[in-house]
Amino acid sequence: MAAAAAAAAAAAPSRALLRASTFPSARPVLRAAGLCVPRSVGRKPTPSSLCVLTGSGRRAAALRAPAAAAGGAPSAALPAALLFDCDGVLVDTEKDGHRISFNETFAEKELGVSWDVELYGELLKIGGGKERMTAYFNKTGWPAKAPKTDEERKEFIASLHKRKTELFMTLIEKKLLPLRPGVQRLIDEALGKGVKVAVCSTSNEKAVSAIVSCLLGPERAEKITIFAGDVVPRKKPDPAIYILAATTLGVDPSSCVVVEDSTIGLSAAKAAGMTCIVTKSGYTADEDFATADAVFDCIGDPPEVRFDLKFCANLLQKQYVS
Repeated sequence: MAAAAAAAAAAAPSRALLRASTFPSARPVLRAAGLCVPRSVGRKPTPSSLCVLTGSGRRAAALRAPAAAAGGAPSAALPAALLFDCDGVLVDTEKDGHRISFNETFAEKELGVSWDVELYGELLKIGGGKERMTAYFNKTGWPAKAPKTDEERKEFIASLHKRKTELFMTLIEKKLLPLRPGVQRLIDEALGKGVKVAVCSTSNEKAVSAIVSCLLGPERAEKITIFAGDVVPRKKPDPAIYILAATTLGVDPSSCVVVEDSTIGLSAAKAAGMTCIVTKSGYTADEDFATADAVFDCIGDPPEVRFDLKFCANLLQKQYVS
């Protein structure tokens, strides 16, 4: 995994959204009043279906992109990079993957701790497994078997997380958790068009690599850059991991499209100056995604495709008039 110094640039969030009529068959997604909402799929999106909101809340008209030479079809520059979160985006791992592995670790160590589905949903508001355990124990009290000093507790948390990762990787290697619909299709489309693909996650690098390699296959894995775990000092919602990805890949943040599933991931992507599509997951269905450029229930495979690479390209277009 490549590493580079994090850049400090950040751009203002894009408010470009596709009109609801562009997607006639997917489930509706509730959004804040005044925002355009992609509701379903049918025909392929075109630049003329893009809209933005002006400061007064009025819908602005979109200029049609110049017609391509062949057939007069609209053209749009492809993203320079397509960046995916891992947990909840590539695979819906949290409830029946990470949570189960945390609980198995707690049981092995006889800590007397178990995270139920509802509690774990709350804990997911904290980015990073080590940070999640630390915050939980700080709030509820450290187990009797835990050490007393801060430095020893840091090592204790690291050992718990290492074991949890081993258990989680076993689940992935057994392919007990499948890819979410459309993930492989969109990645193949991007790689086939020369678009750089990366995974940017707060999870442990070994766990993320296992998901990419085992579920997407070694050939795809060789073409996908992974930024994960402690590669940056501050985790999402801090934009550091996305800024690092853009710097390492040699692309402008404004030319990147991110696929996230949570508000903390969305905040990180927008603070990095990137376009962000949200695909809701089991734990994030009711979160507020008002600042997202588009919101779907998944990426989708035929015949239920929600969006494709052309859709991502259209979101990057900046030619609007009020």
